[in-house]
Amino acid sequence: MTWSYSRSRKLLSAVTVGAAVVVLVPISAVRGAVEDTLPMASPEEVGMSSERLQRVSALMKRNIDDDLLAGTVSLIARHGKVAHLEAQGFANEEAGVAMTPDNLFTIMSMTKPIVTVGLMMLYEEGHFRLDDPVSKWLPAYADKSVRRTVGGRAVTEPAARPVTVRHVLSHQSGLSIRPPAGRGGQRSERPTTLSEAVDAAADVPLAFHPGDEWQYGASTDYVAILVEKISGMSLDDYLRDRIFEPLGMLDTHYNIPESKIDRVAAVYRPTGPTNTIELFRAPAFREPTRYFSGQAGLSSTAADYFRFHQMMLNGGELDGVRLLSPRTVNLMISNHAGDNLVYVRGPGYGFGLGYGIVMDPGRATDHLSPGSFLWGGAWGTVAWVDPAEDMLGILMMQITSYGHLSVRQDFSTVASQAIIETNRHNAPAVMGYQSRY
Repeated sequence: MTWSYSRSRKLLSAVTVGAAVVVLVPISAVRGAVEDTLPMASPEEVGMSSERLQRVSALMKRNIDDDLLAGTVSLIARHGKVAHLEAQGFANEEAGVAMTPDNLFTIMSMTKPIVTVGLMMLYEEGHFRLDDPVSKWLPAYADKSVRRTVGGRAVTEPAARPVTVRHVLSHQSGLSIRPPAGRGGQRSERPTTLSEAVDAAADVPLAFHPGDEWQYGASTDYVAILVEKISGMSLDDYLRDRIFEPLGMLDTHYNIPESKIDRVAAVYRPTGPTNTIELFRAPAFREPTRYFSGQAGLSSTAADYFRFHQMMLNGGELDGVRLLSPRTVNLMISNHAGDNLVYVRGPGYGFGLGYGIVMDPGRATDHLSPGSFLWGGAWGTVAWVDPAEDMLGILMMQITSYGHLSVRQDFSTVASQAIIETNRHNAPAVMGYQSRY
C-alpha cells in the first residue's frame, strides 16, 4: 500500500524564506487512525503492481508542484481491499496544514448518488414505481407546460407526458429549481428549505418534454424532496439514519460539526493565464443549514466514500449491512437515457439512476471497462466503480474549476494500468442490464 506526503516546492519555499511558521500534522498518526477503519492490502494481494501504482503518486505530485492543485487524497480499492491511499500537498496551504487521509471535502455533485440510493431504498419498500408521476407527491407539478422558442419568441405548450420518478432520477425531467421572478424581475426571497424552493418553482415551465432530452441540473433536488415526502423525514435525518450510520460513514455531513473544522480542506480556484491557484474559501465553521439539497451539499472523506461505493460494488451490501438488492443496483447502473447525449461527460457515456455509465470505452475519456459507473463534483472530486475489474477509485481535491486539468481522467488511466492480474474471467457482483428507456 502507498502512503506519502509530498513536500512540494511551495512548502520548501515557505520554510526556507521563513515567512511563516509551518506546523505539520504527523502523517503516521493519521495513517494509523484511518488504516484501522479500512480493509487494507498490499497491491500485489489484489492483483496490482506497487511499482505501477507509483504513477498515481507522480500524477498528483506533478499537479501540486505546478501549483495547479493544493493537495489531493487518492484511494484505489480492488476485491474489497484498499491497496492505495495517499495524501499529498496541503489541506490549507496558507496555514501550512498538510493534507491527510482523513480530511473532509465538499463533494458537491457526488451528493447525487447518495441521495439516489436513499430514494431507491424506498423503491424497494414498494412506495412507488419508476414511472409514477412526481405529482403524486407534488400536486402543483401536475399538468406542466414546456417553454419552446418558435420564430424567435418564447411560447409554452402542454407537456407531452407527466414528469415521472424515472425522469428525475435520470436527469430527463426538464425541471428547474429556479423560483419565478417577482416584480421588476427580482427573485423572491431565498428559500430556507428545499421544500420551500420546490414550492416556489412549481410554475416554472419545463425546458423540454420529459424524456426527450438529458439535462444536468435540478432533477436530483426532486429526488431529494421525494425522499422527504415519502419517508416523512428530513433528508439529513434520513440519510444519517438509513445510510451513514449503518455503513459507518460518520464523517459525512450536510452540516459539519465545529469539532471537525480543523480537518476541512480549503477550496482553491485557478487564476491568471497559467491557472495557478489562489485561495477561494478557507475552512471555517458555518451556521447549520436546513436546506438539504439533492444536487450538492454533503461533505465527506475518502474513507467514507469508499464505504458507500464498496457497498454498491458488492451489490448493495457492506460488512453485513444491506441497503439494496443486487437487482436494484443493476437497475441503477443501466442506461436509462437512451441515445440522449450525456453532454457533461461527452460521447461514450450513458446515464442510469444517479450515475454516468461507460457505454463505449473507445470514446469515453475515462479508462474504465464497459459498464463502469461514476460521477464527480464541481469542486474537483470524482469517484468511479469498475465492476468488471472489481475495482473502485476515489480522488478528493478542492478547486472551483478544473476544465483546464485532466487529472480526473488521468487518475482512471494510472489506476487501471496498475492492474497486472485481470478480473475479466470472473463474473462481476453487479453489472447493468442491456436496455433502452
